[in-house]
Amino acid sequence: MASSFSVEEFIGNGILKELLPKLMEEGWDDVPTLKVMNSEDMDSLHMTVRQKDALGIRSYLHDRGLMQYADKLEDCGKSLPQLFTLSTLDLASQFDMKRGHIARFTNRTRCDDSFKIQTITARNRANTMHRDDSIPKSTSTLGSTSSNSNIMIRSRSHLRSNAASDTIEQSMIDMKIKDGYTFKGIVACEPAEPRACGCVKPPLVSDQVAPYSAIENISVQKLTPEYKIGMEPLVKTKAPPLKASELWRDKPAVILCLRRPGCIMCRAEAHQLFSRKPIFDALGVQLFAVLHEHIESEVRDFWPRYWGGVVLLDTGRDFYKALGGGKLPKEKFLSGFLLNPRAISNYKRAKCIGIGQSFKGEGEIKGGLFIVGSRKTGIAYQFIERNFGDWAPLAEVIEICTQMQQVTDVYLMLFTVSISWLLQY
Repeated sequence: MASSFSVEEFIGNGILKELLPKLMEEGWDDVPTLKVMNSEDMDSLHMTVRQKDALGIRSYLHDRGLMQYADKLEDCGKSLPQLFTLSTLDLASQFDMKRGHIARFTNRTRCDDSFKIQTITARNRANTMHRDDSIPKSTSTLGSTSSNSNIMIRSRSHLRSNAASDTIEQSMIDMKIKDGYTFKGIVACEPAEPRACGCVKPPLVSDQVAPYSAIENISVQKLTPEYKIGMEPLVKTKAPPLKASELWRDKPAVILCLRRPGCIMCRAEAHQLFSRKPIFDALGVQLFAVLHEHIESEVRDFWPRYWGGVVLLDTGRDFYKALGGGKLPKEKFLSGFLLNPRAISNYKRAKCIGIGQSFKGEGEIKGGLFIVGSRKTGIAYQFIERNFGDWAPLAEVIEICTQMQQVTDVYLMLFTVSISWLLQY
């Protein structure tokens, strides 16, 4: 029922607007993540009672596709429980709420969790996501063996919910018991919007997962190591090229492909992703950032201030071609940014964080993100930057990685049991 909203649209022009810079700074930078904020998170931001009430109202309305009433309901000064006590006549007269919308508002039995990976369901309805629904139900049950890990992730990230597993279960992985398991993957991208009153058509994106063969033999070069004190001199050391498959030989990897390290939107995306590194460490997932050109001053400004992990150079731009379905995804600045309201909104979102920027280098090649399983298990997820500055939602990325860990734990458990059984006989 919920539609795709930017954080700015979700917050509106009311009492929450003054919190926007702080929310962005603390990583509450997409709607699904914002909606899982608990009382402890709210207190850490020093939110007032009215601000907490406003967030509760907007989350409830967003779940039910009733955001057109958010400003009026927030302005009345009532909390969500108080609004539930109003009669049908009051809702219609005070807030101009239509009868069908009143029924939806008062039907609390349809109680969506604040977080159900709304972006996945919204994109599916818009036909912008390709997914496979054939994951066996038994896998979800077996995956509960890693509950200790899940408890740790819930306590650190606040991004888990009971409903999230069911949503991912339908959009994740067709498994084949052969050399482990094989990911078939899902593709995600933000919706396309009309540009210049419909005169400019948004670019088409591939809805097919890139074949594993398209990325496993890519030649990359490490430009930086993972940051630790005293590692700066190693940035000047030229590392030999290596095959991309070496990166995820032992552990799954998140591969963030950036348009330009000096771009304010790319820096903001990299910063908000790397700030969750403890979560990915707990899941056993590595983080890599990929550039398609090497400008030493830009790398120096980017690492480690905005990204403290390994930075890779893809001179052949093959990761980017894989995202584009075999073609380099490019768009001109005029049509892709100046005439694109969504890209401008992405720019404003990044600017709110207070990040600096530069304008060196090629900025028209679009990027995205891959989640790749260990060894040759394949691509579990890829996000395509349709509009300049689109970010892969952190909630989705963490959910996919969590599911990968569960599947891995299941196979390790089965392998251990099988070995023990064989040794007994």
